[in-house]
Amino acid sequence: MNVFIRVDSSLEIGSGHLMRCLTLADLLRQKGCVVSFICRELPGNLCHIAEGKGFTVYRLPYKEAQRVEYTQQPLHAYWLGVDWELDAKETIAVLAGAEGSVDWLIADHYALDNRWESRVWPHAHRIMVIDDLADRHHECNLLVDQNFYESFGNRYDELVPNDCRKLLGPKYALLRREFAEARKGLRQRNGNIQHILIFFGGSDLTNETTKALEAVGLIDRPDLGVDVIIGVNNPNRYDIESVANTMSQATSHFHVDNMAELMAAADLYIGAAGITTWERCCLGLPSMIITVAQNQVQAIKDMANHNLLCYVGENSMVDACDIVDRLEYFLKNPLCLKQYSLNSMSLIDGLGSERCLNVLFDNE
Repeated sequence: MNVFIRVDSSLEIGSGHLMRCLTLADLLRQKGCVVSFICRELPGNLCHIAEGKGFTVYRLPYKEAQRVEYTQQPLHAYWLGVDWELDAKETIAVLAGAEGSVDWLIADHYALDNRWESRVWPHAHRIMVIDDLADRHHECNLLVDQNFYESFGNRYDELVPNDCRKLLGPKYALLRREFAEARKGLRQRNGNIQHILIFFGGSDLTNETTKALEAVGLIDRPDLGVDVIIGVNNPNRYDIESVANTMSQATSHFHVDNMAELMAAADLYIGAAGITTWERCCLGLPSMIITVAQNQVQAIKDMANHNLLCYVGENSMVDACDIVDRLEYFLKNPLCLKQYSLNSMSLIDGLGSERCLNVLFDNE
């Protein structure tokens, strides 16, 4: 089976879309598929990570002068770096040059909608869309949205064709196998906090990481261990490392490949939303979440309403003292964190990637 994946990463987009596509790509390759990526060379792109895993990456050019601040839909159209018609033309050129037919084209991009999909569809047998927002129409055979919403079952009823198969909810979260494996030998969490994990994604442009570190430092608990993960595109890396070095209990890590191990060892997570939400749920790691993008807010609020995590607030409205208040509460109320852990583990088992893979092959 020949599969192409259209996905981008950048300082603005972050790394999560590419990383979840890499998870699926790894599984497809293990099944004997030929998997290639189509990515635009946006500022801060992570094409080299996919290439480092042995995948062919067709790099679409980016020029700052091409970028237009779009006012039309979809809301994230400007993330594409060019207009959708040019992107479709360049994507079609890649697909047309492929050796053999294109069995699946997978698109994971908030800037792409049914117009782009309709334009490229003649050059691929089937199209799969990975989405989180349900804010635009899609023309596709298969749609995956791994997010938890109070009404996630019918979010796409008017947005996709009637014959489109929809895989909705955390049951289909695209997680690496290491999380399901780590879950098997996971210790039982009792809600007591001895070790904290801090991570705000691949970029963290507003430096929430330092804010969280400062909050931990304000609590007179030098016995609390702290692991700080710094994303590959974090522009404040050295400042964060400097702050961490002043804290005897803190250890900083740059662009880790053992996230499951670090999550399994932690008792509390302080960070952003994104794909790590499902990694944490899989391992029952209680979380204090600060949203860094508007498109994260509703899903995190819905999860908080179901006692799956603690929502601290939007980053612009949260300071170190707000984090301290929540942290001190949880230090005194471990049963609350224990309940978060139990609730989140019941939501997801870590086998979502395999479920999606099975559907891809079922459609053949």
